[in-house]
Amino acid sequence: MHHKIQTLGEFIIKNQSSFKYTSGELSRLINSIRLAAKVVNYEVNKAGLVDVLGTAGDTNIQGEDQQKLDVYANEKFIQTLVNRNIVCGIASEEEEDFISINSIDENNQNKYVVLIDPLDGSSNIDVNVSVGTIFSIYRRVTPAGTPVKIEDFLQKGNKQVAAGYIIYGTSTMLVYTTGDGVNGFTLNPAIGTFYLSHPQMNFPIEGTIYSVNEGNYIHFPQGIKNYIKYCQMEEDNRPYTSRYIGSLVSDFHRNMIKGGIYLYPTSTKNPNGKLRLLYECNPIAFLAEQAGGKASDGSSRIMDIMPVELHQRVSFVCGSISMVEKVESFMCAPQIS
Repeated sequence: MHHKIQTLGEFIIKNQSSFKYTSGELSRLINSIRLAAKVVNYEVNKAGLVDVLGTAGDTNIQGEDQQKLDVYANEKFIQTLVNRNIVCGIASEEEEDFISINSIDENNQNKYVVLIDPLDGSSNIDVNVSVGTIFSIYRRVTPAGTPVKIEDFLQKGNKQVAAGYIIYGTSTMLVYTTGDGVNGFTLNPAIGTFYLSHPQMNFPIEGTIYSVNEGNYIHFPQGIKNYIKYCQMEEDNRPYTSRYIGSLVSDFHRNMIKGGIYLYPTSTKNPNGKLRLLYECNPIAFLAEQAGGKASDGSSRIMDIMPVELHQRVSFVCGSISMVEKVESFMCAPQIS
């Protein structure tokens, strides 16, 4: 029997009951992210043709050169979320401070804040490598109808109500969770509709891929060096395959489908790690756990970390459970270099 393929819109409506807050709000929120994703996707896909490439001439708050497309994606996502009048606050990796949304409606009852990395992996754009958008959604903790405060954003990852990413790759996908498994939707560009293509995504129990920038090997902690050596040993089902794109969304997406581990540890170059807890690690950790994987800073669960600042960085190890636990055992073993 031929089943009709579900669209993202149909899926949201059908699964509203599994979401523990009021149904309409989250649907509108996911829909506005879907809309912004389509607009950004269009620009990303024609990036080679028009002058949206290269550096915008500004550096962002992290001190990295901003790609023009980063700026564009940042503006589009913020604009779409603001126009839809669905969130009360937004924090973006590209913005120094969070944005409080003062609704035209004086008694703005919007309850959600969104944290977003508008274009992750953007240094890869001009070489045609997949980039993505990562988003993380919380319910505000301050009273509705008042301007948002920093504590609405500085929440532990285990308080997320939804998280996901859009990957602008060979095909464009939106992958998200509301705490009831992970589902992936692929865009049909001809008609601009996302279809459920990857229902209930799960990490394979055993993975054989490790993803780490081995160029930084000399700067890594001894436990990570030992784990990399372990990955390369001829034993059991090893050596593992090394795959590193340098775009978190792409690396995570592949590892979730094929089974593997992603590592961005602390190093002498980045003593706190490089990835951002709020825009990258927490949402990816939520997805990982919902897909039967694990996300850790090398010793403890990412989603249990209490953030102290908006752009906080953290060591990140994420993937198939047994692989992450193996890294943790190397990290806590007595280190003999």
